[in-house]
Amino acid sequence: MLVLSDFLILAAILFCISVAGIFINRKNVIILLMCIELMLLSVNMNFIAFSHFLGDIGGQIFVFFILTVAAAESAIGLAIMVVLFRNRHTINVADLNSMKG
Repeated sequence: MLVLSDFLILAAILFCISVAGIFINRKNVIILLMCIELMLLSVNMNFIAFSHFLGDIGGQIFVFFILTVAAAESAIGLAIMVVLFRNRHTINVADLNSMKG
């Protein structure tokens, strides 16, 4: 039988992996976007676990709204990345510093 702490530990591990991915690899935009999405999914796992174990469906409904916003965010992020690649011919974050004011 799985208990609430099992899900919370798994979500914490996923969150730590995504934070480590952001700090370790700051060069590739695709990996940064994937780490942000993994972070959102670990938070969603917490919402679903608490919703299930407390018997309230509000957390599961809230997850659908978060996933909708995350899908829109990833679509916009990928579109920006395609435009940057067409203009600069790179997706390296260090090479994109010409946008600074």
